[in-house]
Amino acid sequence: MKTLELYRFDQALSRALNGAIPTANTECIPMQSAEGRILASDVKCRKNLPSFDNAAMDGFAFRYEDAGKTLSIATTILAGDKPAPILKEHACYKIMTGAKVPPDVDTIVPIEDCTDVNDDSVTVPEAIQKGNALRKRGEEKERGSVLMRRGEMLDFSRIAMLSAQGIVEVEVFVPLKIAVLSTGDEIREPWEEADEDEIYNANAFGITALLSHYGFSATYEGSLSDHLAETIDAIDRLKSYDVIITTGGISMGDADFLEEAFVANGLEVFFHGINVKPGRPTMMGSLGDTFVMAMPGNPMTALLNILLLCIPVLRKLQGTAVSAHPKIKTQIAQSLRLKPTRTNLVLGRIEGAIFHVTRDNKIGSGMLTPLMESDAVAIFGEGVGEVREGDEVEVVIF
Repeated sequence: MKTLELYRFDQALSRALNGAIPTANTECIPMQSAEGRILASDVKCRKNLPSFDNAAMDGFAFRYEDAGKTLSIATTILAGDKPAPILKEHACYKIMTGAKVPPDVDTIVPIEDCTDVNDDSVTVPEAIQKGNALRKRGEEKERGSVLMRRGEMLDFSRIAMLSAQGIVEVEVFVPLKIAVLSTGDEIREPWEEADEDEIYNANAFGITALLSHYGFSATYEGSLSDHLAETIDAIDRLKSYDVIITTGGISMGDADFLEEAFVANGLEVFFHGINVKPGRPTMMGSLGDTFVMAMPGNPMTALLNILLLCIPVLRKLQGTAVSAHPKIKTQIAQSLRLKPTRTNLVLGRIEGAIFHVTRDNKIGSGMLTPLMESDAVAIFGEGVGEVREGDEVEVVIF
């Protein structure tokens, strides 16, 4: 009889991450196509930010020693001007936001804080800090300093920064090639006819959509039959992929021989079996240069495991510097009793900064509607048998 050696949830994730070797494959791509990609090398600042002293707001630029005085307005400086220092004693410049600040002034006061304003003179306030509203050259980033680090994901803010530096091309990691497969002779595709004894394939398309949500592209390679020899051959044909994700065929049933098929192809198993609900029959390992993620067949369990276990591992494989999901602390809206002998994954939704448990945690692992009703999941480790209303909990938003 087959048995599972159960690992704690955190142990299983740790073993998977330890076995995940980041890709070394890189390519250079245009900055405009880089959104969502992972930097493969540090990017250094080419140009001081800002590149010259400039005004943070519309106002008057003057010498701090003249604070509280009535000053004559020497000239107006607009953005794009290249002003020379021309101030005489007790004088100032009228200056616009973003305009270059000449070296003969050191403080800027907004127009609305001044009095006696006319075309020729202005009285500036005495109560002002030296250097107010003056953005100094290089104060944000100095030329030569590290602007972005290897492993950072390029989002809109980083792409804006690249363009602000005049960078048109970046080195990024090549996207992982991910294969998704289902198992089971009872599986039918959504476009096929299915009788009452057959099941439409929810897993493959839910998983590819979930991966896409987190920035990964996957190819659905079809469904594996419940025949060992055919499964061994099918897996052998997929070794060109960086990652293989399967669902089903990994439990203790007579037709569940997916591990045997992977081992026949040379799989090194990191773990097979997690002491968690839901998600117990889960396996990960390496098949040469291919990382294997074998998920349970029940849809909700498979999708939760993809979210909580696979996404962090995929991030590391892709070269991302930070692989863990960000967690938020919140309060739970109701008391819960849990089995302390295992890790419990509890679905819920965030409303008014409070975590509301979905369906009082009375959920079957084959259901899909609880996922549709939730936007977060809390992870309660072994030893937690009771959670009281109002307790602080950490949740992953999805």
